Amino acid sequence: MARIQEPATADARQQVDRPTSRDFRVLTYLWRFVRPYKLQVAGAMVALIVAAGSLLVIGTGLRGLVDEGFAAGDTARLDRSVMALFGIVVLLALASYSRYYLVTWIGERVIADIRKTVYSHVIGLSPAYYETTRTGEVLSRLTSDTTVLQTVVGTSVSIALRNLLLLVGGLAMLLFTSPKLTGLVLLVTPLVVVPILVFGRRVRRLSRHSQDRVADVGVYVDESLAAIRTVQAFTHEEHDRRLFAERVEEAFRTAVDRIRARAWLTALVILLVFGAVSTVLWIGGRDVLAGRISGGELAAFVFYAVVVAGAFGAIGEVIGDLQRAAGATERLIELLRTKSDIAAPANPVPLPEPARGKLRFERVSFRYPARPDAPALVEFDLDVEPGSTVALVGPSGAGKSTVFQLLLRFYDPQAGRILLDDTDVREVDPQDLRRRIGLVSQDPIIFSTNAWENIRYGRPDALDEEVREAARAAGCIEFLDALPEGFDTFLGERGVRLSGGQRQRIAIARAILRDPAVLLLDEATSALDSESERMVQAALERLSEGRSTLVIAHRLATVQRADRIVVIDRGRMVASGTHEELMSEEEGLYRRLAALQFEQASSFVESLGSLPS
Repeated sequence: MARIQEPATADARQQVDRPTSRDFRVLTYLWRFVRPYKLQVAGAMVALIVAAGSLLVIGTGLRGLVDEGFAAGDTARLDRSVMALFGIVVLLALASYSRYYLVTWIGERVIADIRKTVYSHVIGLSPAYYETTRTGEVLSRLTSDTTVLQTVVGTSVSIALRNLLLLVGGLAMLLFTSPKLTGLVLLVTPLVVVPILVFGRRVRRLSRHSQDRVADVGVYVDESLAAIRTVQAFTHEEHDRRLFAERVEEAFRTAVDRIRARAWLTALVILLVFGAVSTVLWIGGRDVLAGRISGGELAAFVFYAVVVAGAFGAIGEVIGDLQRAAGATERLIELLRTKSDIAAPANPVPLPEPARGKLRFERVSFRYPARPDAPALVEFDLDVEPGSTVALVGPSGAGKSTVFQLLLRFYDPQAGRILLDDTDVREVDPQDLRRRIGLVSQDPIIFSTNAWENIRYGRPDALDEEVREAARAAGCIEFLDALPEGFDTFLGERGVRLSGGQRQRIAIARAILRDPAVLLLDEATSALDSESERMVQAALERLSEGRSTLVIAHRLATVQRADRIVVIDRGRMVASGTHEELMSEEEGLYRRLAALQFEQASSFVESLGSLPS
C-alpha cells in the first residue's frame, strides 16, 4: 500500500515556501518575454500616467469645489466645479480600465510564453537530468514560480509604478498646498505605515501557512482516493478518516490564527489611519480658522496626504512581491540554462534510406550518472542483422534494459559506439533516430484520453483508418468497439478502464502505427495472465515480421523462437546462440536460469496437485 505521509513539520513547511532574492536585477531577464508586446506596454504606460495624473488632479478639483462652490455660495460655480470633478473621475475610470486590462493581458501573455518556453526546454532534457532532479521540483518551477511572476508582471509592477508616480506627485502637491502640514505628514506617515507593514507580514505568513494546510488536505484526499482499492482491502478507512480529520482540524486552527491576525490588522489600519487624518484635520482646521489656509486647501491637503500614505504602503507591499519574483526568476533561469546531455550535433548525419534496421554495439561501456561506481555495460558487443529477432536474457541488473536506453540515445556510452544502419547514433539527430524505433514496455503508458489519441501517439498525423488498421493488427478492435463510445471512450487515468492485456495491446497498436525499422520489446508479456499473454504474443509476432527486433524477457519460454539469444551478466555478454545451443552448455548461465524456472514451475504444479479436491 502506498504510504500515507504524516503532516510535515513547521520547519519542513518553511523550506518549501517560495524563495526570495534581493537582487532585483535578475528581473530584467523577463524583458525578453515582454519585448514582443512593446505596443501593449506603451499603451499601459500611457494609461498608467493618465490615471495617476487624474487622481492627483482630483485634489485640485476638491479645492475648487470647496472654495469656489461651498465657501463662495455661488450655485453656478458649484455646478461647474462638480461637472469638472466628474469629468476628471470619468477620465480616471477610463484610464484605470485601460491600465488594468493591458497590464493584466501582458501578465497572462508573458506567463503563457514563459510556461511554453520552460516546458519546451524540460521535455527535451535527457533522462539523466531526471535521475538527480525530482520531477516535483520541475513542476513547482513550471507552475508555482511562474504564478509568482504572473502576479508581478500582471499586477505588482503596475502597482509599483502607479504608486511611485502618486508618491512623487502627491508630495509635490502637499508642498505646494501647505509646507507646514507637509512636514507633519512626513513625520506621521512612518508612524502609521511601519506598524501596518510589520503586522501585514505576519498576516501574509499566516496566509501561506493556511494555504499549506489546505494543500495537505488536498494531497491526503488525492493519495487515499487514488489508492481506494488498497485502502479498502486493508480496512484502512477508519484510520484514514482519523488522519484526514486531524489535517482538517489543523487547517482550521491555522485559518483561525490567520483570521484573528487579519482582524487585528484591519483594526490597526482604521485606528492609525483615521487617527493620523484626525490629527492633520485638527491642526489644519486651526489654520483655516486662523486664515492661514482656505477650507478647500485643507480638503485637498487631506486628500493628497491619504494618497501619499496609501502609495507608500503599497510600495512597501510590492517590494515583498518583487523579492519573491526575483527568487522565482533565478530558479527559472537556472532551469532554462540547464543543458541536456543528449543533443543533436551541429551538422547531423542523415540516416540511410530505406531503413534496414541493422544494429551494432562495438565495445560499449556505460555507467549511469546516478551510479557512477557501478558499471551497467562493460565492453559490450552485439550485432543484429536486418529483420532478425535477438533476445536478451540474464539476471536482474545484468544490463538488458541499459541496451535499450543507449539504443534510444537516452544516454551516451562513456566508451565504444552504437551504429544503426552503419551510422554512429551520436552523429544523428536524436529525433530521427527515435523515429525508426518502436518500443513496447512491460508497463505501457496509457494517457488520460481516448483510444484514438493513445494509438495515434505513435504517429500523430495518422488518419482514422490507419489507427483502426493498427488496432485490428494488435487485436484491439473487438474490445475497443465494445466500449460505450467505441474509440472515443475515455480510457481513464493510466488506462484504469482497461485490463493489463488490453493496455498492452494498445501499446502494440501504437508501435504498429509507428511502423518502425527496429522494435524493442521490454518484458512485454511478463505481467499478463496466460490468456492475455497468448493474445499479446500473437500480436507481437505479427508486429515483429520484417523488423529487427530486440526482446527482453525473464520468462525464457517467450524467447525460444528468437533467431539468437544473447546472455548478459554484470554488463557483459557471456553467451550467444539459439535456445538449443545454449541449453547444451552444461555450466552455462542460460541453462541454470532455464533449470531454475523449470523447477519453480514443477513445484507450482506439484503444489496444485496436493490441494484437497
